[in-house]
Amino acid sequence: MPEGPFPPAFEALGLSPSVLASIRESGYENPTEIQQRAIPLVLELKDVIGASQTGTGKTAAFALPTLSRLGPPGNFRCLVLEPTRELALQVVEQFEKYGKHTGLRVIAIYGGVGYEKQRKALQEGVDVVVATPGRLLDFMSDGTANMKNLEVLVLDEVDRMLDMGFLPDVRRIVESTPKSRQTLFFSATMPPQIKSLAEFALKDPISVEVGIRFSPAETVSHYMYPVASDQREELLLAILKQTHFNSLMIFTRTKAQADQIYSSLKQTEEYKVAVMHSDISQKEREKALQGFRSGEFEIIVATDLAARGLDVSGVTHVINVMVPENSEDYVHRIGRTGRAKKEGDAYTLFSAEELPYVASIERLINQKIERKKLEGFSYKYTTVLDEEDKARAILRGKGKKKRR
Repeated sequence: MPEGPFPPAFEALGLSPSVLASIRESGYENPTEIQQRAIPLVLELKDVIGASQTGTGKTAAFALPTLSRLGPPGNFRCLVLEPTRELALQVVEQFEKYGKHTGLRVIAIYGGVGYEKQRKALQEGVDVVVATPGRLLDFMSDGTANMKNLEVLVLDEVDRMLDMGFLPDVRRIVESTPKSRQTLFFSATMPPQIKSLAEFALKDPISVEVGIRFSPAETVSHYMYPVASDQREELLLAILKQTHFNSLMIFTRTKAQADQIYSSLKQTEEYKVAVMHSDISQKEREKALQGFRSGEFEIIVATDLAARGLDVSGVTHVINVMVPENSEDYVHRIGRTGRAKKEGDAYTLFSAEELPYVASIERLINQKIERKKLEGFSYKYTTVLDEEDKARAILRGKGKKKRR
């Protein structure tokens, strides 16, 4: 293990020397608020419910203390459940990064690929398994995955697992783990189904909530652009031409829309662009995400598959081609920018039929989102522009009255 002073703020939390060495090598000096509050509780073997805004270091909040408490390599003692293979692979990267001086073995278990490589890894011995529910259940049913020695169970992105219909599978997995385990539970929202799962899975949990749930990061400037439905893609291309961005994510509602916009952007030959959704092969999805992280692609067009949890730093802009039908997804999408206290911009295009979704978002975040019209763009007539122009006129009138 390399020598040198440990980061004092992390050292005060009680983490092991081997984990502190990895933190030092990563260049981190101070824990985020969710880390500062959650890590000591995990080290005290408490069950924890954690919630914080995206980009605040949530994965490290459970990975660092778990790696510290497991000690030397042994057997399968920690299970982390994730809703998607992308998140599973990302969390494995974090465990490997922070645990590189511990000797602990970490693997990802997920569907969409062959069984044999994963089965062999489980049979050869592993300390930490990061898994999606379906594939893990397959290995549990054939006896490959034995959880009799499990000490730590992490349920991550639980609201996303609910959205994807995984909660019955998650319950089956929880029921197969020792009652003596420690359980760590991370979810942005707590609808009734998740509350009942938390009550079922956790023992006297301590809640750690950082920031206001469903409040976009204060470093994000976000705007709504009204437009006629049949001008949506035309306006998107015009916005891109007038926007100075380094790294931009475009979110669509459907896979077909993602493919259409990707194709249009490729045809302009102006941008380095990738596309990411569930019909793309696992290999191509990993290539797209890695290329976007490295700067090989400056734009990635994605469905909500990429909206939650994925660790993509340095995103300067997010554009929603349509308003998300689920208002909570809006916060997750625009949370891809403005991460780690850096500034970012988020734009959402909307037409008249999407006004109820806009209103739902504004109720959720408890604020009115500023409307914008793109200068120089030849707008077609649409009632949504009339409504927004009237709203601006009323606001201008109120301002004049105040000045008198």
